[in-house]
Amino acid sequence: MKNLNDVWDKTYEWKAVALLSMGFGLVGIDRFMIMPLFPIMMHERHFDYQDLGYIAGALAVAWGISSIFMGNLSDRIGHRKVIIPAMLVFSLLCGASGFAASLGSLILIRVLMGLAEGAYTPVSIIATIDASKPSRHGFNVGLQQTMMPLLGLGLAPILVTQLLKVVSWHWIFALASIPGFIVAFLLYRCLRDSDAKAAAKHTDTHDASRHKWSDVFRYRNIPLNIVGMFCWVTNLVILPAFLPSYLMEALHLSIEQMGFVLSAIGFGGASGALLMPSVSDRLGRKPVMIIAVLGAIAFLALLTQCDASPAKLFAYLFMTLFFVFALITLTVGPISAESVPATLMTTASGLVIGVGEVFGGGIAPAIAGYVAKHFGIEHTMHLGLGALLIGFLVAVSLKETAPGRLRGLASASLPSNIVK
Repeated sequence: MKNLNDVWDKTYEWKAVALLSMGFGLVGIDRFMIMPLFPIMMHERHFDYQDLGYIAGALAVAWGISSIFMGNLSDRIGHRKVIIPAMLVFSLLCGASGFAASLGSLILIRVLMGLAEGAYTPVSIIATIDASKPSRHGFNVGLQQTMMPLLGLGLAPILVTQLLKVVSWHWIFALASIPGFIVAFLLYRCLRDSDAKAAAKHTDTHDASRHKWSDVFRYRNIPLNIVGMFCWVTNLVILPAFLPSYLMEALHLSIEQMGFVLSAIGFGGASGALLMPSVSDRLGRKPVMIIAVLGAIAFLALLTQCDASPAKLFAYLFMTLFFVFALITLTVGPISAESVPATLMTTASGLVIGVGEVFGGGIAPAIAGYVAKHFGIEHTMHLGLGALLIGFLVAVSLKETAPGRLRGLASASLPSNIVK
């Protein structure tokens, strides 16, 4: 019998991972480009901080609900029938966001966009894992997840704030929708549905049999990951949503300085999503999660005390999101997928993303909007710190799932005369 490494289709692996990564980058652009544009939109459309919380929260709640149900649907009908239509829909709605005539219509568009992006997210993560050799789970999912912060939170703030000099904010949304249609076509040509028996090699259980969706709760890491995702998403949503206004109104930075500082979210997040999961392939998922949550707490605390120095703000924000995105990537990807049977991989990831988005992405921005409106926008970051402290308890309670780490632990437990 041939070894899995001998028959692995490397060409398909890299094509699929590249396209799924680009698709997730476009999800990031479509979701987060509104944040650096919001100070301009706020004055033109007479929005306030509470409205910003509603806009961010509505998309997150829809994203979460869609992730819960579409992850399970993908396990039954295949990845292709979910991923490709979802990309077409959220690309179209991104363009429509720039022409919403009122707060209500903008929230409705963002809700529909959240449904499409929530369908794409967990399915694309598991499609990436399915295309990946088990020894590259962390690296490939990290690469795929890197593209959302890199494009959506790193390049987009710089690009849109520069485009405002030559193009109305309405048309920036329209321009951002075009690449999605191109990537959807390329995925239609390339992407394959997975086989349960092959996918079982990616899990700790090695189980390819059918299961009820509720069986995911029998595996300890899934409830823990749901709580953890709430903590990580709280920071992911609050910081990009409220920092632009905080930087300009509380610290009095210019819009160009704000765009520069905000790009640290993307560049830091991209670096953390790429590097830390790859390290976890060797050191283990649990040790890296503990390191990451402690790092996020330390640098977010420094950020709350920072003065109006763009360089220091950039550095602290970079490192905060470096660790936050490492936590998100490991939680929704390798730890969730490796903890359950093959036929529940997308269901597990979808539940983790979905519940985390509904509460961390939906409720937290509404609370942060209330805090900003009534007590001052600078206090919104303290909500993120509280969430990370809860997340630390989650990280230390996780069960290890990294295939390489588990093999090492198993070998170490055997008598020395039979260890190969």
